[in-house]
Parts: sequence; C-alpha cells; structure tokens
Amino acid sequence: MNLLFFQVATGAYLAAAAGYISYMFKPDKKWVSRASLWATVAGFLCHIAYFSVRWHEAGRIPITNFFEAANFLGMGIIFVFLVMEFRFKIAALGSFMLPLVVILMVPVLILSGDIKELNPVLKSGWLGVHTSLAVLGDAAFAFACIVSIMYLIQERQLKAKHLGAIFHRLPSLDIMDTLSYKALTLGWPLFTLGMITGSIWANSAWGSYWSWDPKETWSLITWVIYLVLLHLRTIGWRGRKMAFLSIVGFVFVLVSFFVISRVNMGKHTF
Repeated sequence: MNLLFFQVATGAYLAAAAGYISYMFKPDKKWVSRASLWATVAGFLCHIAYFSVRWHEAGRIPITNFFEAANFLGMGIIFVFLVMEFRFKIAALGSFMLPLVVILMVPVLILSGDIKELNPVLKSGWLGVHTSLAVLGDAAFAFACIVSIMYLIQERQLKAKHLGAIFHRLPSLDIMDTLSYKALTLGWPLFTLGMITGSIWANSAWGSYWSWDPKETWSLITWVIYLVLLHLRTIGWRGRKMAFLSIVGFVFVLVSFFVISRVNMGKHTF
C-alpha cells in the first residue's frame, strides 16, 4: 500500500508533465494547464502520504539512503514549484519542472526501497533537521536552474528573431531573472543552515565539526559558488551571466548528490 502512494504520485506527475507540455504548444486549451496543476497537487499529496507512512514504518525520517534522498529531493522540487506557481501563476514552469521530477523519480521506482537499520551514530534529532534543510536548499537551486534554462531559451529566440511555438508561453526575461534570483535567495540560506546543523551534528557524533569528508568538501565548494553568484548579483550582474552561473551551480549540486554521495568514501555515502 505504501509503495502504491509513490506509484500514484509518479503517475500523477507524469500526467501533469504531459499536460503542461501539451499546453505549451496548444495555448488555447487553458483547462489543460489547470488540470495539470491539480494533478501535480494530487501527486504531491500522495507523495506526502508515502513519505509519512515510510517515516512511521522506519521510525525515523526517511532520508538516509539514496532511494530516500532522491525521493525527498523530488518532493522538495514539487513543493518549491507549487509555491512559485500559486504565487506567480506561470504555467510554463510546469512544462520544465515536472519532467525533471519525473526523470528523478522513475529510476527510483526500480531501486530497492527496503527500510534498513540506521547506523547507531546517526540516531540523532539533527538527522531530520540537517538533511531536510540541505535537500530543500537543493530543491530551490533546481528551480533556479530550470528557470535559467528557460531564460536562455527565450533569449536565444529573441536574438535570432525566430520566435518558436513556445515563445508566447514563456515569461519575459525580466520575470525569469527575478524568479531565479528569488529561488537562489531561498535556497542559499537553507543550504547554509543545512551545513551549520550538519557540523553541529558531526561534532556530537564524531567529536569534530569538520573533517574534510568528500561530501563536506564538495558541499563547501557548492556553497561558495552560490555565495559568489549572489554577490555578483548585488554588484549588477543579471540576465545571461547569472543564468549560466546558476546552471553551473546546480551541476555541482547534482555531482554532490548523485556522484559524491555514491562513492564509497567518508561518512555521507548512501
């Protein structure tokens, strides 16, 4: 029954992704975008149900292995998307965000989802706080990356004076630049708090705030990249430069999440 919630959530996201993409090319059918939004909401509620039941079964927050972390990242991206969609009402976001989540979640369906005993040293109240903050920060960075990709697509169409079928469905360059910045200003503090709480947790578990673990080192590099990005924004960098930097930053997030965490080194191996 628990896995059924996950399967239904994935199916709803897949249907929503198809609907949003269809809307991009058939803008006269506005009901499609509304139906896609509510399919996303339904999928998110099933996703929360799956997460809650698994938490109850495991007796801990389910975010301690690759399967659980990928699942939580997908849920976090949907949460950020829904907040932005209800706030700004830009249906085009769904045609880019939902496929990303589907790509993330579909492989998870074929991975082992067995609940494993937690390492005693990890049994701490800091587990949920640290991991939730870090992954929600990653979700905000994912949103900023997707909006940056949309920005570059729109800018290229304008420069080439070749307005494709999706041109009128994408927001203006200024709106996308603002959305990306808002996501970054949300993601960086969350990521920062994730690193701080992780250091506190590490000290209580291993007696050291920082050990230059591969994951810790890569997280620090990622944190510096986004700090530099936000600083450049304050001194006037906007538009295309910021879009490229946001994409580069998220590449580091992906490497950290899918490569560094999977390498059999250090304390953060999934």
